[in-house]
Amino acid sequence: MTRRDDQPPGKNIGQGMLIASFTLVLIALTIYFNDWLANQSNPNQNPNFSISDIGVREVVLKRNRQGHYVTNGHLNGTPVTFLLDTGATEVAIPSGVAVKAGLIRGLAQQASTANGVVTVYSTEIDELQIGNIVLYDIDASVTPSMLGNTILLGMSALRQIEFTQRGSNLTLSQVP
Repeated sequence: MTRRDDQPPGKNIGQGMLIASFTLVLIALTIYFNDWLANQSNPNQNPNFSISDIGVREVVLKRNRQGHYVTNGHLNGTPVTFLLDTGATEVAIPSGVAVKAGLIRGLAQQASTANGVVTVYSTEIDELQIGNIVLYDIDASVTPSMLGNTILLGMSALRQIEFTQRGSNLTLSQVP
């Protein structure tokens, strides 16, 4: 093997190191911005909660950039994301999430939504949890036409708790 005289020794190693460095920087930036974007759409990934001396459980949610209240929680022990929707009569669950949470489809019904009339299936949630607030035996609908993994937290759940909005915070309170 002969070495080319116009290329200094170690140049290929230097170019390889430069490419590897750029690759690592791009990976780090991707991870950082994915986390940043997730926090913009759901600033309540780990919602703040407390319990008062008289047993009132409170969860404080921050509004996201679109003006919605989105939070993580659990549905029958399965981690999920909720979008609070006071305009929804029931909790509406996409089919994929319903399967993961072990929900059973009941009777088919027609429901009027913002996207028109759709077929939904009645179901019951055994346990729904946001922070330290736990609700039991919640009427819900499995909605096959819903895309994504976000559950619409409707009034069948929200009527069991009190909520107060101040500025960009929404406080959910469960009185014992």
